[in-house]
Amino acid sequence: MADIKREIERKYEADENAGLSDLPDLTRVPGVAAVIDKGVAELDAVYYDTADQRLAAASLTLRRRTGGGDAGWHLKLPVSDGVRDEIRAPLSDTVPRTLIGLVRSRVRDAELVPVVRLLSARDVRHLVDASGGLLAEVSVDRVRAERLSGGDGTARWTEIEVELADEGDPAFLDKVEKKLRKAGVSRSASASKLARALSETGRKPRKEAVVAAPPVTAGDHVLAYVRAQRDAIVELDPAVRRDVHDAVHGMRVATRRLRSTFRSYDNVLDRTVTDPIRDELKWLAGELGIDRDQEVLTERLTAALGDLPRPLLAGPVRGRLRTWAHARRTGSRRRLVAVLDGGRYLDLLVSVDALLATPPLRRAAADTTERTVAKAVRKDFGTLSGLVGQAVDLPPGEGRDLAIHEARKKTKRTRYAAELAAPVLGGPAKDLAAGMKSLQGLLGEHQDSVMARQALCGLAAQAHAAGESGFTYGVLYGREEHNAASVEAGLPAAWETIRSGSAF
Repeated sequence: MADIKREIERKYEADENAGLSDLPDLTRVPGVAAVIDKGVAELDAVYYDTADQRLAAASLTLRRRTGGGDAGWHLKLPVSDGVRDEIRAPLSDTVPRTLIGLVRSRVRDAELVPVVRLLSARDVRHLVDASGGLLAEVSVDRVRAERLSGGDGTARWTEIEVELADEGDPAFLDKVEKKLRKAGVSRSASASKLARALSETGRKPRKEAVVAAPPVTAGDHVLAYVRAQRDAIVELDPAVRRDVHDAVHGMRVATRRLRSTFRSYDNVLDRTVTDPIRDELKWLAGELGIDRDQEVLTERLTAALGDLPRPLLAGPVRGRLRTWAHARRTGSRRRLVAVLDGGRYLDLLVSVDALLATPPLRRAAADTTERTVAKAVRKDFGTLSGLVGQAVDLPPGEGRDLAIHEARKKTKRTRYAAELAAPVLGGPAKDLAAGMKSLQGLLGEHQDSVMARQALCGLAAQAHAAGESGFTYGVLYGREEHNAASVEAGLPAAWETIRSGSAF
């Protein structure tokens, strides 16, 4: 089993022969009552990466470490500047499968090999408050780096590390840094020991692909947007596997944006290449949707129950909802992780990479005017207008529900097309994207109501079969009907406001 630790730390330069005795008196830092000597730990860490250093390029580190109080495998995932999530797994001879899964979107089918060995003598002090509670750990690390692959050099250096205690206030690190700076200690130029070791013992890690110059042509803008969505999928993969809040939603949105871009901008990218990728993106979005839709539905029904007065709660409604949600959630989570571990998903990532490496550009991609991009947005907006008009004209019922759902999907496509166009078209595209986001929320509320009513019918049937009252499910169903009717009643006016204010 792996466990997770949020690591918030800062690194500082130090003279090679520096020790903790050379540091300023840290009891003078506000809040620090004592500095406790914790002795010296001998650490031996071997860092793993692909031959072309894909993990290092993405600021990920994977190591096997012995010595100290946390021997084992550690995978560090960047969260923000100076903040990383450290995923830990027990010591073993090979990389744990749990950690391999978390780096698979980066590594793909490449082999993980030892690249650097770091031997560190860590002299540790604990900064504690008046009650003895740990505020931070300060250490002076004397490091020897040995290159294991991709070079054969060695390097030595000494650095100071200040790591915030679990659940500590990050502002405390500012107080420590202020004291260190007054003593002439400066921040390290390297983000991590591994980054410094790679730089000083062999070739530097490759950088993630970046656009060398600002986009100029329609093709440039489309490819920049495609690249951003590809990067989002890859970066969110570990968070989806870890069940981080909203990670599934984020990955699903990125797949939708990609699909929509290929369809909306088929005047820029050749559909004979993009259509097969769109089909695979649709498959992935569907797999992600099993988990996400269940999450949204459970939250909606739980909130609706919480709003009901107690007299309207008949029978073990809350317990049945929890059991229903847990059973469906557990199954969907297992399925989703299996999808991410499968070859089909990796093949999809490879296909998008190949498209970016050799773009299937059409003639209009070379257009440096606004015409090509505006044409794509105008086309999507026109199609949406017809769908909304159709939905409004239909009588209430299943037909209208389906028409509103189709309008919602086209609203998303129009929004994403406008987002891509915003750097080219400016204000009009930004305004349209904002209007589409608002309309998407309105139509999404309607679709959520449709799905909630379907779920409530199923729960009511289960309750009836168990001899329980179905009264509460009926009350909730009636409320959802009212919510949907309110959306339908307000849709014509909402659409007219957007349509009349649009430049498209």
